[in-house]
Amino acid sequence: MSKSLLFFAVVALLFIANVQNSFAQTASKTDKTNDDLIQFSGVVLTHDSLTPVPFTSVMIKGSRRGTLCDYYGFFSFVAAKGDTIEFSCLGFKKAEYYISDSLSGDRYSLIQVLIPTNYQLSEISIYAFPSRDQFKQAFMNLHIPNDDYERAKLNLDQQIMMEQYAAMPMSSRENYTNFLQQQTARLYHSGQYPSYNLLNPIAWAKFINAWKNGDFKKKR
Repeated sequence: MSKSLLFFAVVALLFIANVQNSFAQTASKTDKTNDDLIQFSGVVLTHDSLTPVPFTSVMIKGSRRGTLCDYYGFFSFVAAKGDTIEFSCLGFKKAEYYISDSLSGDRYSLIQVLIPTNYQLSEISIYAFPSRDQFKQAFMNLHIPNDDYERAKLNLDQQIMMEQYAAMPMSSRENYTNFLQQQTARLYHSGQYPSYNLLNPIAWAKFINAWKNGDFKKKR
């Protein structure tokens, strides 16, 4: 029984020793990797005027890690020694920078300049119709709308206005005015016979003047 316990104790000690050794190796590898990391910062400027190039893409070549410059062209992110940094921005030529693996320290600053470039685009012709025949057909069938003067003449046509006037019913205000006029006439002749224009001298004077002026002649 004592031999079995001794055997198991030895096995346990060997297992613990192997685990400690593996942890030590992992820690040494991690320390070595952390030593390669640096805080990579800098600013991107134009080649001719040394003005900041905002929102420049700063990426580690061969990876998806990187950052964008701010409005003043400044950038800062974590990179590793031996990485190649790519700088790209629309309107400028791409640039690369290699971070030396023999740097001492965990910080590095850089001033990167970009050279402007021009892109020559090919000419593009845009047509509204696929062929001349279709354009001719559409042009011949084009309906040109009336201008403001023609629309005003149509709206002021006497015959159309008379037809609309005859077909248009009285509004509420007109009905109310007509009712008030009828009530006024009824109260004016209340208790007596209503007057007739047959004996009204003013009405006869208007009739004679209209007769002399030819208002009752037949008009063609």
